[in-house]
Amino acid sequence: MRLTTPRIEPVDLDRLDAEQRAALEPFLAPNTGVVGGKVGGGRVLNIFRTLAHAPRALTAFLGWGSYILSKRSALSARDRELVILRTGYNCRSGYEWTQHKRIGLDCGLSEAEVERIKAGPDAEGWGDLDRAMLRAADELTQNHFVRDATWAALAPLGDKGRMDLVFTVGQYTQVSMILNSFGIQVEEGWEVDPDLRA
Repeated sequence: MRLTTPRIEPVDLDRLDAEQRAALEPFLAPNTGVVGGKVGGGRVLNIFRTLAHAPRALTAFLGWGSYILSKRSALSARDRELVILRTGYNCRSGYEWTQHKRIGLDCGLSEAEVERIKAGPDAEGWGDLDRAMLRAADELTQNHFVRDATWAALAPLGDKGRMDLVFTVGQYTQVSMILNSFGIQVEEGWEVDPDLRA
């Protein structure tokens, strides 16, 4: 967490204007099935309540984000979460890490793997493809470019998988910038990893 208080307060769900209500409708409707959009009791996550200040941007953001998190992406759910967690960690986004640690564990990452993601691609225990995906996330967040050797090591993903990896790192770099810069706070009851506290 970069900030301990929000720079932009989440909207009050009891005071939404028509555009905000339309943008948040996927989360307000029952049984939406949106990944990560609701937490216990149907509360709308702070990220979406904050982005509702720009409802048209939120609607566009949700469209692209739904592709990244869907089966239309060539990345498996586990591989996607591996890359998202490394990106969030590199961006020092406590909110992103907290949210996607839960999702990553549900998608097949072990507690040990989640902890090892912090150490990066050179940590002991990664297979070749995991190491290449983590290295690509590092290269993209640091230099905005995947080196030739890393690109070659990602060949098992195929061309679409490599594209989807770049799309995913790009999306979650943007998400991390939003979370960090707007000061979006984690949901009540969530614990931020000590390595990512403000």
